[in-house]
Amino acid sequence: MSVNIITKEDLQEFKVELLQDIRDLFHIKTTEQKLWLRSAEVKELLKISSGTLRTLRANGTLSHTKVGGTLYYNYKDIEKLFNEK
Repeated sequence: MSVNIITKEDLQEFKVELLQDIRDLFHIKTTEQKLWLRSAEVKELLKISSGTLRTLRANGTLSHTKVGGTLYYNYKDIEKLFNEK
């Protein structure tokens, strides 16, 4: 039977590696843009009111998809609209 001894230095090295892995995971998650946004997120992103968002939907400027009772907007469409204005 072999015995492995873990030192404080080993634990410290493990802690540093673990924290770095966690930071990397958060970095990846925060740099990814969501593909679909809800109405509140679109209003905040474009700095528009609910009425303006409704108008953009009604005149076909901004396409949307309804799932259940929630409207979703494609981020690429919003980005295109944002760059045009």
